[in-house]
Amino acid sequence: MDKLQTLAKKLDLQNFLTLFEGFFAREKSIAFEGDYKFYENLIKDCEPLELPTPPALKNLDTPLIHLQKSGVLELKEIFEFCKIILFFQTLKSSSLIPKTGALKDYLEKIELPQKLCEITKIFYEDGEIKEGTFLELDGLKHTLKCTQKEIKTHLESLLNKSSLQPYFVDKQIHLLNGSECFLLKAGFNKILKGVILSRSQSGFFYLCPQSLLKLKEKESTLEDEIAKQIYIICKELSKELQKNLPFLKFINRSFDCLDHIIARIQFAKAHNLEFVFKSKTSEIILKDYAHPNLKNPKLLDIDFRKNLLLITGVNAGGKTMLLKSVLASVFLCKFLIPQKINANASKIGSFKHIEAIISDPQNSKNDISTFAGRMLEISKILNEENLLLAIDEIELGTDADEASSLYKEILEHLLKKNAKVIITTHHKRLASLMASNPAVELYAALFDEKNAIPTFSFLKGTIGKSYAFESALRYQIPYCIIQKAKAHYGEDKERLNILIEKSSILELELQKAKNALDEETQKMKNKTQELQDQITNNQQILQNHKSALEQTYQEALTILKKQAKSLSEIHQNMNKANQILNQNTPPPQAIQKDFQIGDYIYYGKRSGVIIGKSGGLYMIKCDDGLRLKVNASYLKANHNQSNLKPQPKPKIIAPKNPVGISLDLHGLRGEEALQKADKFISDCLLAGYDEVLIYHGIGGGILSKLIKEFLQNHPKVVRFEDAPPQMGGFGAKIVYL
Repeated sequence: MDKLQTLAKKLDLQNFLTLFEGFFAREKSIAFEGDYKFYENLIKDCEPLELPTPPALKNLDTPLIHLQKSGVLELKEIFEFCKIILFFQTLKSSSLIPKTGALKDYLEKIELPQKLCEITKIFYEDGEIKEGTFLELDGLKHTLKCTQKEIKTHLESLLNKSSLQPYFVDKQIHLLNGSECFLLKAGFNKILKGVILSRSQSGFFYLCPQSLLKLKEKESTLEDEIAKQIYIICKELSKELQKNLPFLKFINRSFDCLDHIIARIQFAKAHNLEFVFKSKTSEIILKDYAHPNLKNPKLLDIDFRKNLLLITGVNAGGKTMLLKSVLASVFLCKFLIPQKINANASKIGSFKHIEAIISDPQNSKNDISTFAGRMLEISKILNEENLLLAIDEIELGTDADEASSLYKEILEHLLKKNAKVIITTHHKRLASLMASNPAVELYAALFDEKNAIPTFSFLKGTIGKSYAFESALRYQIPYCIIQKAKAHYGEDKERLNILIEKSSILELELQKAKNALDEETQKMKNKTQELQDQITNNQQILQNHKSALEQTYQEALTILKKQAKSLSEIHQNMNKANQILNQNTPPPQAIQKDFQIGDYIYYGKRSGVIIGKSGGLYMIKCDDGLRLKVNASYLKANHNQSNLKPQPKPKIIAPKNPVGISLDLHGLRGEEALQKADKFISDCLLAGYDEVLIYHGIGGGILSKLIKEFLQNHPKVVRFEDAPPQMGGFGAKIVYL
């Protein structure tokens, strides 16, 4: 198990990552090669798009090595390269790709060699060679097909032969070692000659008829000839691939690059997750975060701006899960994997090294104690740069007082190295020693004393009580034992814990009041700024209007001052002046109000609500559940909120009308196909369909191109796109009417 998998296991992310890896077109590590910012820009560019799903692909490292050594690839290996070429052809020609942006720039750098594009045309979608490409191969396949048909006919005639009926064990044709045979009873040799291939457990005979041997020999010879022809074809194709070996290595890596991007976007959409991109600071601010391993989790809010997060408080109150959650969010952000979080209100820093000391390192095989194991792990990372470290139950395995002094020095050494550290502890002495350090952030797990259960919530800025006695009582430890333990513990320490708890409650109430006041203050500031922006905008519009009127007036006055030779010329000049005034009077300009979070809007035919803003883009959530980032120019205010109802995802539903919802154009000539397509769309419009399917196949691409041009120019076609793989893929179009 490598370091990445080990860390994922410690953070309880294995199942989540396995689910994510299922979206890859071919097996690979979740870690990507290349610049983080490059992938970030591609994800931002591609997230609003519905890009085609990459085809399932095998690892091509071994075939690339064979090509480098001038080897001959198998037909299926050659077809794997063709699938990559076809995918990029589809992507480059897609109408969904924006005219500007990171994706457009990336695709423009990829020039597909003409020879490789021609090789893709010799294959059907299943990887078989198209008929008519190699005539000799077609002839051999046809002869083989006829021979196999002749074998089948001969076997059926023997099955119906009356003299053989008493010897048949069953009326089936068996296949044994690649040869067709009958299962016969003893005595058949008087009626039928042949070769006994084997005997069944019941003592019956598997017989290949003598009359079939010549046909089987012919079949075998034809199969060998076909294999030779395919080898010759593969040899020629492999030579062409060898000439383009550098490009194949490049396009193979490029496929993995886009596979990383598309898999992450599809995973996010499938599970309603959001991307958080790492910032240049070391701050970790999480809003509405849920660890992927928790079912029905309580959403977590953490503000970790300092260098050390010290978590104290009740046992089984979520301290370890809080620690794992913080590390898990950073881990997922580091590898650009979407997560359950409010991305607009969250911020995650950048860390080169992420280390977690969570499990007990004690191991009977290597004869190491818990404390010694932890010391060994810490010693390896004491001088790491740009480190995020988490230690669960830091006091585990040694004396409490000694551990407090030792870990205080270790933690201060790490803080001097600018490490970001998260620890959980029950050591009040260690907590009190570290609390005065300005680089330390305190979080306490809270306890519901009335119901004697942890709340799985946290209070910032205080040290929590462990509630060991209450937790023991909850787990059926006798009350008399707990009372004796409290007597040993002492009244002074108990009063100290009570004061700590009261302090926590008071601070919690104060924090709630402060948050409410801050929220109201921010609302007033936003409203004031909005009004000020509106005033400034109105003043600018008024000034522009005034300037335009003054310019128009001067032009009209200049024309009127021209000397006129006659009254008719004066009237003519006055008419020209009026025309200038009418033409140049600026129309009233609409005052655009900025959209706010929570505003209801229309995006095309979809309705939804604004849930966030990033730069010049608004994050909207449509009523059908789709989330998009769009420019304000594409949005319209929706003042009729009563009309906002969840819109179901569009489905192709066949009405009780004789018109079908799909049209198959395979095998038709161009003109005939266009006529049928035109009639089909007209019939579908009359039938009331708004979404239909047209199959045109891939083939040489001529019919596909004609249908694409036809759909682009049809006045009733809103848009169209390639069908999903299960509905025809690149060989079909879903048309929206």
